[in-house]
Amino acid sequence: MSNSLLEGKRILVTQADAFMGPVLCEVFAKHGALVIASAQSLVDPDAPARVVASAGEIDVLVINLAVPAPITVAADVSDVEWRDTFAALVDPLPRLLRAVLPQMIERQAGKILLMGSASALRGMKRASTYSSARGAQLAYVQSVGVELAVHNIQVNAIAQNFVDNPTYFPADVQANPRFQERLRREVPLGRLVGAREDAEFAAYLCSEPASCFVGQIFPVCGGWVAR
Repeated sequence: MSNSLLEGKRILVTQADAFMGPVLCEVFAKHGALVIASAQSLVDPDAPARVVASAGEIDVLVINLAVPAPITVAADVSDVEWRDTFAALVDPLPRLLRAVLPQMIERQAGKILLMGSASALRGMKRASTYSSARGAQLAYVQSVGVELAVHNIQVNAIAQNFVDNPTYFPADVQANPRFQERLRREVPLGRLVGAREDAEFAAYLCSEPASCFVGQIFPVCGGWVAR
């Protein structure tokens, strides 16, 4: 892709110090974007509005949210675990959109990209809380995506798994022989998707050539598929 793919675009990346945030900021800047990297927690109900207001006019909002994934069996999931996971991954979504949509609707232009998870696309043991929250994210994107298309605002999501990132696949996990065997067994690619591979795809979805996509969920999983 051209290094001018995002030339002049003002892109706000949330939770930019975690999950895909660092590599997204690097790749977007390489493509000419002016990146506004926010590391502020969005759990406080007022935080999304503050982050958007401080960013000023933005062309693209990249919603990058992450928490350590609970691995609790369903019978033991507590109200606190459920509430805290949804507070971190789901509740910020409408708050961010309430804050950013007025300026995008006024300009009749804008893009919103969610960095989500494919954990919602197939059943996974001990992941009911995390998968439910990630699934709610994808459902939200599908709904608002078709609603906002009339305003020339494109809302889409990347649903990823087995993508190299320090939050869910840190170096010690990747070095574990059991994890390496799992990759060979479950992922046709036989390896993690590279962080930059994922970020380059995100850059494309934030660019003008991707304006034909609305409310779409794009799996990025190294060949791992729902079943």
